[in-house]
Amino acid sequence: MTNILEAIYNIANHQNFEIKDLYTGRNRANNMGEALESYIKDAFAGTFGITDELQRMQSFNQKFSWLGNQNHPPDIMIKDGDAIEVKKTQSAKSDLALNSSYPKSDIHATSPMITKECKDCEKWTVKDLIYCVGHTSDETLNSLWLVYGNIYAAKHETYQRIKNTISDGIGTIPDVEFAETKELGRVNRVDPLGITNLRIRGMWQIQNPRKAFDYLYQTTESEFELVCVIPTEKYNSFPNESKTKIEELKIEGFSSTDVKAKDPNNPANLIDCKLITLAV
Repeated sequence: MTNILEAIYNIANHQNFEIKDLYTGRNRANNMGEALESYIKDAFAGTFGITDELQRMQSFNQKFSWLGNQNHPPDIMIKDGDAIEVKKTQSAKSDLALNSSYPKSDIHATSPMITKECKDCEKWTVKDLIYCVGHTSDETLNSLWLVYGNIYAAKHETYQRIKNTISDGIGTIPDVEFAETKELGRVNRVDPLGITNLRIRGMWQIQNPRKAFDYLYQTTESEFELVCVIPTEKYNSFPNESKTKIEELKIEGFSSTDVKAKDPNNPANLIDCKLITLAV
């Protein structure tokens, strides 16, 4: 089984951030978004440098239970481990576009956004969620933030309440023909001919972790930065072998410190966390 500490260790030892050359040249990616996702898979699977595609796929099969698609979260699920969402930005501090899916503190098998195949890929009910946010240029990965959802997003009810209030309010508009939908609303037969429909969708955004956690870490002028914020309770749950790799890692620009992060559900509370960074 793999985990975020193994990914950090692999990234720190690999240190090749020219992801366009790494992936588009081998027909593994058609754009930088796909290249970033391939990079994240290799980081967690420990497959950096493996050119044999079958060997790489076999490693993925051993480490991951789900490799999803862009329309249905999550992007990756680790067998008996965490779920992963990969987000790419070409502006260092731009908000993350989540489209119709509100921010998640964790991910539930009962979510209507989860496909049947994802629900059935292993025995699971709830998984911790890692947001992997990469800032890229046209060719290079400039920074990568790895942040757990439970210190980044509020509990599900916070967003569901807003969504349901809007959806219920739309449904009270008189003289409009509504239809069942998983979106905020759908109006059928808007015009006299009855040939036009209206879909009402939520477009969620969340602040870039670079801004949301700027009280913990200030960016530098380094060519590449890796910044990871992990709740201490989660960190302590990882195998000793993984923790030892991080705690004994001797690479210039690498550090691991104890910090306190704001509780997304009550900023008056602080959550003990590990801040792990690499600047090269």
